[in-house]
This record gives sequence, C-alpha cells and structure tokens, in this order.
Amino acid sequence: MTFVAYAFLALCAIPFIYYLLSLYSTVRYFQTSRREAAPNPDFTPPISCLKPVKGLDAEAYENYASFCRQDYPDYELVFCVDPGDPTLPVLEKLIRDFPQRRIRLLFGSGRDAVNDKVARLTRLVAEAEHDFFVITDSDVRVQPDYLRTVISPFRDPHVGAATCLYSATEEKNLTEKLQSIGMISDFFAGVMVAWQLDGIKFTFGQTIVTTRKAIAGYGGYQTIEDRPADDVYAGRLVAEQGYEVKLLPYVVHSVADFDSLREFLYKRLRWMTVMRLMRPWGHLGLIFTWGLPWSLVAIAIHPSLAVAVAYLGTYLSLRIIMTWLIGIWGMKQLRVWKKMPLVPLWDAVAFAIWLASFGRRTIRWRGINYYLREGKLTAVATRNATSVPR
Repeated sequence: MTFVAYAFLALCAIPFIYYLLSLYSTVRYFQTSRREAAPNPDFTPPISCLKPVKGLDAEAYENYASFCRQDYPDYELVFCVDPGDPTLPVLEKLIRDFPQRRIRLLFGSGRDAVNDKVARLTRLVAEAEHDFFVITDSDVRVQPDYLRTVISPFRDPHVGAATCLYSATEEKNLTEKLQSIGMISDFFAGVMVAWQLDGIKFTFGQTIVTTRKAIAGYGGYQTIEDRPADDVYAGRLVAEQGYEVKLLPYVVHSVADFDSLREFLYKRLRWMTVMRLMRPWGHLGLIFTWGLPWSLVAIAIHPSLAVAVAYLGTYLSLRIIMTWLIGIWGMKQLRVWKKMPLVPLWDAVAFAIWLASFGRRTIRWRGINYYLREGKLTAVATRNATSVPR
C-alpha cells in the first residue's frame, strides 16, 4: 500500500478513538454518580411538579398517576392544558382518584408564542406555589422514589438544575425498538463524552429539576418562547449563570409512541437539523463518530479480508461493549440484549439522517416552516409557508 492509503486507513480509525473515549467516560460517569447518589431520607423541600400538556398521549393516565404515588411529604401537581383538550377527562379522573393529592389545572398559557409548550411553562412557573420545580413531559412515568431522588442534589446551593437518563417503557414495533437502541447506544454515548470533557450544560425534557431563582436568573421561560429545543436551552442558561447542572443516574421511563417509520424519521431529521443550525461546527464534527461508514470506506480503500475483519470486527466489538455498558451495566435495562442486533441498522439510519440534515435550511413546527436565526425561530415568508421545507 502507498503512504496515502495508510493515511486514509488511519483516518478511518478515528471513530474508534471516540468509541474508546465513550467507554472510558461511561465507566467514570456511573462509578462517580453512584458514589454520589446516597439515599435521601430527610431533604424534602416542597416541590411543584409542572406539566405543560397538549393532546392525549398513550397510557396518559398511568403516566400522570405515577406522579400521584410519590413517597414525598409535600408537593403539588400542576397541569396547563387548553379547554376542550382530549386529555382533560383523564386529568379530571386523576383528581377524583387521588383526592389526597394537590392537583391543579390551569387553562391555556394566556400568551402568543411560537413554542406553546414554553408559553405554558411561563404560566406554570408564575403560578406554582413552591420554589423547587420538577418539569416533565406528559409521556414520562416514574417510580415512587422519584421526587426524593431528583431533589437530593439541591442540598448543594451551587446546583441549579438536574436531569435524568430515560428509557422506553415497552417497544411495540421495530421503529420503537430502533429509537430505543439508538438512544442507549448512540445518544447517551455522546452524553457521557460531554460529561467527561465539558460537564453537563443541558437538560432533557423527560426531567428538568430546577429552582425559581435559577429560572429568574436567565429572565424566565418567556425568554425562550421562540426557540426550539427548550429543554436544552433551559439547562444551558442555568449553567451560564455559574450553577452546576447534574445528570442523575436515575432512569425514568418514557412511553414509546412512534406509529410509523416515516413519523420517526421526520422527527429525528427535524431534531438533527435543529442541532446543525444551533451548533454547526459541533454538528459537522459528528463525522468522526460514525464507525460503520468509515469501516466501509477502509474496506473500499484496501479490499482485503484482513482489513474487513480488523475494521468491522473492531467496530462491532466496541459498539456491543458500549451498548452493554450504558444500557445493561449502567442503566440496568436488561431487555437491551434483544435489541443489540439493531445497532448497525441504527448507525446506518442515523448517519443517513445526519447527511440529510445538511440539505435543510428550515424546520417545520406545528405546520409552519421556520428559519432558525441566532437560535430563534423566524417564520418563512407567507408565500413559502406551504412549500415543502428544505
């Protein structure tokens, strides 16, 4: 082989360095976080659990009811919902079934915002009784020890926000299994590397624990009513004030609800496009995290059995170890074993979505096309609003 061929083969091995960093970061994260996560029998400040709700999610009653079964002395559960929303009968049943819980309904955000979820959060924060907030999406289900666990880090006044890992309750089809294995083997691998290199400066919508003071410090939720990825911004804006943002090893469950592969791909592409528009250089850098395509490039450069075994064997071995470490050893999700054969398929799909994201200049949000300029959603001119987004 020529020197150039060797150089290209070395380039093709860069994703393996990323995989090794992910393995190291994962081990360090779970060892450190488990050591810090002591039981919480005595730190129980009053909490307001805030839920902006729109539409009826699958298994909504059980999701909401899990928050009513908390082993916690003083908390309220506050929903913001539109009058006539299909989830309203479920919420009314919840109030009847749990009379011992303080459950309040707020109707409408009272605001005109691009991101109506964030507008609802603006009202929820303003009308919450307490100064500690637990904000969760409507598809989240938790165990009775959830509130005690997620509030514990706030003993330290330097902590301004916390978030949790999450997994699906049960996957009913191939699309949901693909989404689940992608989160565990790929997305959380990147999160572990971020924790190792730069700390946690974001939160996940499945759990945002924060304080009234931290939210007020960045101007309140009204400052991000015209932004996508509000959960990412919420954690970033807290971190920018000098607070620590904690990623807890506690795993909450999210009810999988992808009815079709098309819906799944559309949502993933929208999310990937948002990430490209928010962090263009970081998004471009993902090129060095895709082991499968680089392994195929290596084989194309030097098509031999030795190269195929070396690159594909290393790729598969590291991906299996990574998935086991995060999903089974770290998150205790034993069903991950059955989904491991889907890891290469996920990697191929994720790489294709990443490539496709470079062909889009707008994102579609609630039926309207938007540009993302300086992090804010700006509606495309009316004459283009009904065109196919690019």
